[in-house]
Amino acid sequence: MNAQADIFFQKKSKWHDEYNMLREIVMKCKLEEDFKWKHPCYTLDGDNVVLIHGFKEYCALLFFKGVLMKDPKALLIQQTENVQDRRQMRFTSADEITKQGKVIEAYLREAIAIEKSGAKVTFKKTTEFVVPEELSRQFKLDPAFRKAFESLTPGRQRGYLLYISSAKQSSTRESRIEKYYSHIMSGKGLDDI
Repeated sequence: MNAQADIFFQKKSKWHDEYNMLREIVMKCKLEEDFKWKHPCYTLDGDNVVLIHGFKEYCALLFFKGVLMKDPKALLIQQTENVQDRRQMRFTSADEITKQGKVIEAYLREAIAIEKSGAKVTFKKTTEFVVPEELSRQFKLDPAFRKAFESLTPGRQRGYLLYISSAKQSSTRESRIEKYYSHIMSGKGLDDI
């Protein structure tokens, strides 16, 4: 068990009991417990398999390669349309976890088998993402900006495309472009300092 994860599980929270129940089930599967992104994460030979996390309305197991799972009970949920690989199994009570214990274990075993097999998720290519109108306009006005954007790694390009296009209002999309203009010109990703 991981010391940082221990602190997470000891801390009182809305989902305290549910988190501990999920931990007990996951630990039966002999995965290594780690602590990443402020949450307990379970790995196999260093590769992420599943993470325990919670939100206002539910707690969940996040399967890193959930899109590859068969999901015979239709329990896996895609968090947003832009999440390509991960899928959540959500819970709203300890009773629900108790009732689904065997099913949860079966899903965990499948996730482990997928990881052991070396199967990879095929991601959409950056060219398949929609370029927001505001970004296209900026590219036309500023060829150096377009060149800088196209020089970014595909992952950084996707990050910007998703972040900018997720804004509902055109003015917000424009302000996001303005905010990250110098980052893009410097070859940095959204989270780079």
